[in-house]
Amino acid sequence: MVTPTTEQPASPTSPPAQPKGTTVALDTTPRNGSCPKPTPPVPSGMWRTLAHRGKTSSKLPKGLDAMWNAGAGYVRQFAPRRRRYLARAARVLKLEATYNDISDARLRERAAELRELFRLGRQTREDVEHAFAVVREVAWRKVEMRPYKVQVAAALAMYDGCIAELATGEGKTLSASMPATVAGWRGRGVHVITVNDYLAARDAELMRPIYEFCGLTVSSIVGDTPPPSRRELYLADITYTTNKEVAADFLRDRLALGDTRGLTSALVRKVAGGAGEGVDRVVQRGLEFAIIDEADSIMIDEAVTPLIISGESPNAARVEAFKQASDLADQLEKGKDYKVDHEYRDVEFTNAGRRRLAELASDIGGIFAGARRREEMVHQAITARELYTLEKQYVIQDDEVVIVDEFTGRLMPDREWRDGLHQAVSAKEGVEVKNPKETLSRISFQNFYRMYKRLSGMTATAWEARHELWQIYGLPVVRIPTNRPCIRIQKRDRMFVNAEAKWNAIAEHVREVHATGQPLLVGTRSVRASELLSMMLGGEDGSEATEGQTPIVHRVLNAVRHKEEAEVVAVAGQPDKVTVATNMAGRGTDIKLGPGVPEKGGLYVLATERHENTRVDRQLYGRSARQGDPGEAVTMISLDDEILQRYSSVWWRWFLSLATNSRGEVINPLRNWVVRRAQARAERNALRSRKSVLKTDDWLDEALGFAAGET
Repeated sequence: MVTPTTEQPASPTSPPAQPKGTTVALDTTPRNGSCPKPTPPVPSGMWRTLAHRGKTSSKLPKGLDAMWNAGAGYVRQFAPRRRRYLARAARVLKLEATYNDISDARLRERAAELRELFRLGRQTREDVEHAFAVVREVAWRKVEMRPYKVQVAAALAMYDGCIAELATGEGKTLSASMPATVAGWRGRGVHVITVNDYLAARDAELMRPIYEFCGLTVSSIVGDTPPPSRRELYLADITYTTNKEVAADFLRDRLALGDTRGLTSALVRKVAGGAGEGVDRVVQRGLEFAIIDEADSIMIDEAVTPLIISGESPNAARVEAFKQASDLADQLEKGKDYKVDHEYRDVEFTNAGRRRLAELASDIGGIFAGARRREEMVHQAITARELYTLEKQYVIQDDEVVIVDEFTGRLMPDREWRDGLHQAVSAKEGVEVKNPKETLSRISFQNFYRMYKRLSGMTATAWEARHELWQIYGLPVVRIPTNRPCIRIQKRDRMFVNAEAKWNAIAEHVREVHATGQPLLVGTRSVRASELLSMMLGGEDGSEATEGQTPIVHRVLNAVRHKEEAEVVAVAGQPDKVTVATNMAGRGTDIKLGPGVPEKGGLYVLATERHENTRVDRQLYGRSARQGDPGEAVTMISLDDEILQRYSSVWWRWFLSLATNSRGEVINPLRNWVVRRAQARAERNALRSRKSVLKTDDWLDEALGFAAGET
């Protein structure tokens, strides 16, 4: 829960019409499972009209309706969707003979004929299958890639509004080009949304020849796309962009429209006021159809991240107050004056702590004279000290606190934590404390995606979240089989009694695997962990190894060392390569095996910790054994790891520590069960938090019902 902030220069002729000095902020401040503090939602009447929002705009069902909806989702997972889409994909493949021998000119004509059918809405199911067959043939001729049967099945599922679970390395980028093309023929715009600028720009250029052959225009919008260009880029038939950019442009449009609440009032104001009355500054033409890449990350992991349009709010006294709050927090004693709940990442004052804080602040006065404001300020200072760790949640660069994305390990220089937390962390680290932002408009990604008329997605790990995807978005999950059988060897987890024993075992295991010439990818959860392992291996060049230890030449990818990320990950499958990466660095980049590597067992993935949900673990394992290649994966954890410290009891950790060997390895047969239990508990808490945020947004819509839009 962070507040990323991206400076967007305002221009009177450019689409974004936000006030001068405003910034775009992604607020990713951790939720503690309770309803967040209410903040005014974005008035959505205008956009729900313009976007023709469909079924998923409804609120979360309650009571018996919720039970019925959950039951329907449970029953629907048994529907033979996979068999149905594979059968349709087989029919598409049979059409290959129809289009294989025709000329480019005739193929282009056929694409134009189909486009006209889809534009008029007169297509049949057979027309859809012919359309996919045409796009499949175009892909072969223009980019020399012919989609496999499983890719066609995934594409059909996405076109029908499903989340397609397609294993890592099975070609999701190519799969998305088929439903994007067919939906683009409708002429209402398609947004292909992914996790970062690199993938958005890369995929748009990679698939451009297919779209242009089929008579479509394609564009990409990334962080540095100039504001004046965005309106034109959104007018393309297919627009590749990131989750942040598309939602931020929506909020800017909302600000540009001001108090305009519906299509009728917008047209009246345009006629009465002429050009420049809001509508002329809107960049998006509505929210028609979205295909979301890495759907689990965007729709689940970042679901409750509010995107915020904020403005500067200079206040020297308040900046000084953050520093004073940090000094007060340093004088309070953990356990006596306050308690820390690591499971919910929350801090609670004791009665003695409140009295002690009042005594300490008695001579300061000002904002600290009032008990409520005083405790809020110091609460954030303690949270920064107890729950936010340097080189884990953030790093220091250029005398500033820069947030690290805990899901990807990437730096997020355009984000800030909200409610003064970012300033509290800055004060804790002794760097410049900046003015907090004033919120002008906000919306959560969860609510934003529910505003699309048609929504679909793809990812390698959706099955664990299938119930949530159904309940929140009304999207069923279809598991698509791999093109070739997966032959990855998934080894049993190894658990150690403490972090020291674990890291020693990891370093030793890396040396053992490296000695065989097998390439190895080590996944860590933090910058600090990746740097620690790098030091134990002897630094990147292997020159600083501990005496008596074999040095290992390796590459480190983390939030600090992120240059040429895709290139480094791409060669991680070459012989003798050792790559240490935080979480999913290089996600979206294929790791191709070098010569002789398959005979050595393929890419070896070593995870150094279990995550709060099993999806992220599977994402890391999925880097190996792609497209029938061999591969191995193992996880090495300790009783000191965050997942066990936060979500398992002291008693269970003590019980597991009773059965260890001479190397400090836990051999208790219940160790895997305890880890799975902790992960299940973490996933339940996260789901409860996401539902809580959505219910709060629904409540705000009702409470501010007087601002409902025209229809």
